[in-house]
Amino acid sequence: MATTRPYVLLSAAVSVDGYLDDADRERLLLSSGEDFDRVDAVRADVDAILLGATAVRRDNPRLLVGSAERRAARLARGLPEHPMKVVVTGSGDLDPSLALWHCGGAKLVVTVDAALARVRATLGPLADVVSTGPAVDWTQVLDELGRRGVRRLMVEGGGSVHTQLMSGNLADEMHVAVAPLLVGQADAPRFLGPAAYPGGSLARMRLVEARLVGDVVLLRYFPKERSAGVTRGHARNAAG
Repeated sequence: MATTRPYVLLSAAVSVDGYLDDADRERLLLSSGEDFDRVDAVRADVDAILLGATAVRRDNPRLLVGSAERRAARLARGLPEHPMKVVVTGSGDLDPSLALWHCGGAKLVVTVDAALARVRATLGPLADVVSTGPAVDWTQVLDELGRRGVRRLMVEGGGSVHTQLMSGNLADEMHVAVAPLLVGQADAPRFLGPAAYPGGSLARMRLVEARLVGDVVLLRYFPKERSAGVTRGHARNAAG
């Protein structure tokens, strides 16, 4: 059955050298207060928020709309106070005591056949659980969300999830908040990893906005709108 896949918006805060966090146990807060409020406004405008299981285990997020005014506006539009929370896991390693399962919004776990029984036994009534088959299939993930009425999806990480969606050309929009920090730790998580990205290293994504939000710079891209840009030879000539 044909479905309407959601509009996919990737959201990340990174250091200038491209890291999502440092290697310490306590989470590194990259965003400014103003940028956290911007992210809250984006959350209030989507139907679902998606995270990979690694990010859920690491950060123990709640994925809520923090502003009472924004929650009231959602209710006035006939929406639930908080978007659906979606967790994608291949291993099925999920802790039922984590905060996400015990606060507002519907919960959905997307996993694989080998982990399906484990996740259902672990979470019980805390979340709906479905499988995409023997491996995580992102097209099936998006189709499933479309069937559930998700029209706008916000993806908040982690790096492997962002990488898979970008390399699969499945992201419609990307928000990158660049913080004035340098992490410099090889074992810290990065925003994007090695992959065969559409168009290769010369494809230039369309930048639609660049603005200061507190002390971070927000960059908004439309990843599917790529141009060839300059060739390697032209770039060398331009550089002298």
